Amino acid sequence: MNLSFAETLRRLRTEKGLSQQQLADRLFVDRSSVAHWEIGRRVPSAALITRLAEILDTDVASLLGAMEGENPAPTVILVDDERIILTGGMPILRQVMPGASVTGFLRPSEALAFARRTPVELAFLDIEMGKTSGLTLCRELLAVNPRTNVVFLTAYPEYSLDAWSTGASGFLAKPLTEEAVRSQLRLLRYPVRGLMQA
Repeated sequence: MNLSFAETLRRLRTEKGLSQQQLADRLFVDRSSVAHWEIGRRVPSAALITRLAEILDTDVASLLGAMEGENPAPTVILVDDERIILTGGMPILRQVMPGASVTGFLRPSEALAFARRTPVELAFLDIEMGKTSGLTLCRELLAVNPRTNVVFLTAYPEYSLDAWSTGASGFLAKPLTEEAVRSQLRLLRYPVRGLMQA
């Protein structure tokens, strides 16, 4: 019996306003399959997990974590080539998102390598970072995981129009503040469970 996954699936389905039959129709399975998943009698195949994540606007890692009886902490990264921004920004992100795993990077290449190993739900990116711009890094992160929420962080608000063309979720002017981060979390393109304090 996998009750953690069953409860997660039932909650996500009802939050999307879908009946068991509607979800089954979108997955091309019988309604009884969804019913069995929601009482913990069976679990879907790996291929169906990916499709479920798309339909329910969640990430695969959360569904797989629920199958293992745990909800993994959402992964958040902050990338800025100025150490002082990381030093000041990391505590703010951890304060606003105490349930998240927050990691900082000075080099875009290191952030990208990390994202290839670990699903990143939310990335705060500086736009001006030497040879690699935050705009380029955004596109590379989205190529790795199209459901990564990217929020640009910069001292140059005039970049905001360029930022929107990348598929980013938002834009914040430096310096980071708790209030600005909280406001941005409400506007994420792909909402992530467990990011904000209740």
